Amino acid sequence: KKFIKHMSVAEVYMEACKLVGVVPVSHFIRNYSSPTMTLTYNGLGPLGCKALAIALQSDAHIRTLELAYNDIQAEGVKYLAELLRANFTIQHLFQDLSNNHVKSEGAEHVAKMLMDSISLKSIKLSNGFADDDAKHFTEALSTNSRIKDLDLSHNKFCGKGGEYLGQLLNNEGVEVLDLSWNHLRMKGAVAFSAGLKVNTMLKHLDLSWNGFGNEGALAMGEALKFNNTLVHLNLSNNCITNEGVSMLCRGLDYNETLRVLLLAYNAVTVEGALALVNVVKNTPKTALEQINICNVLVNENFVNLLELTCQEHPGLDVQYEGVGGFVAQKPPKRIDPMKVIQDYLDKRKLRLWDFFRNIDKDGTMRVPVTDFRKAVQQSSIPLSRFQIEELIHRLDRGRTGMVDYR
Repeated sequence: KKFIKHMSVAEVYMEACKLVGVVPVSHFIRNYSSPTMTLTYNGLGPLGCKALAIALQSDAHIRTLELAYNDIQAEGVKYLAELLRANFTIQHLFQDLSNNHVKSEGAEHVAKMLMDSISLKSIKLSNGFADDDAKHFTEALSTNSRIKDLDLSHNKFCGKGGEYLGQLLNNEGVEVLDLSWNHLRMKGAVAFSAGLKVNTMLKHLDLSWNGFGNEGALAMGEALKFNNTLVHLNLSNNCITNEGVSMLCRGLDYNETLRVLLLAYNAVTVEGALALVNVVKNTPKTALEQINICNVLVNENFVNLLELTCQEHPGLDVQYEGVGGFVAQKPPKRIDPMKVIQDYLDKRKLRLWDFFRNIDKDGTMRVPVTDFRKAVQQSSIPLSRFQIEELIHRLDRGRTGMVDYR
């Protein structure tokens, strides 16, 4: 330490490697004066990370440090946290910490690093963190508004994680958030969307590959009614159907800031596509410029509607697969055969009781299926053969051959 200030960063690094007993990374020695240091796939391990942290404590050149795929583990993150307390130059410890086997053991160290750093602006943390680990990140970022770009993709956040991440949106710094490839479904999706409703900073949100489903789409639609800062939303690959798109559109009716909406590879057909373009057409203050439904086949009606909409919104770009889609015919409304009988009797001012008693000569309140079928067929009740059999199946569930009308 006495002579460290008279040594170059490379010399300090070499001495640190000797001290901890690891082989120096030649790429670092050759490029330590560069503002971007990419050390992915170098097998640093925890001790290699320690040597690096020692060398960089007094460095003033490196602003971006990428450390993905180095197996630095929880111990390595602890050394990085110590580094960031001493080094105020590294801003994008874009510190891709992805795939470093940090896992839950290192989540608290990562949180401490986020809490203590005063220079860090962006970080990528794709490490298979568990649901409860989101709590540590939320607590850390509640006091750090300097992080602008946060990547938490490829983790295992689901129900509780969605709640914690929803609370994270109270943070007044994060503008770009990547939560793709997590498990935010049902409760998790709803809880996260509730946080988005009151967020005032986030501009770019990636929720692709989460399985949001229609429940999540409904919650997101509610959030978009109130959120007035988000400009880019990715909901691709989220198991959203036309029904979910319809729910999302209810929020888009009120939203005036969202410009880009990515909905590719959901279970959406031309009906959902029509709903999206109609929102743009019927919402004068909409900011939507780009809609991606690139897997959807559309029809002539859609093309005509899009052309008409683009006359009022010339900047609109809708990406779809091609023409050849069709609007699915809605199945005819199912008619309850018992209600048909009831309506028939009501018109004639007869009681249902009278109908059955006419068949039940013995007054046992049980009628043979054959007698019941024959009586209905011979009457003028407008029931098809299929409806009669459906009714018999309901009234004789045990297949006893008798209709019990009690």
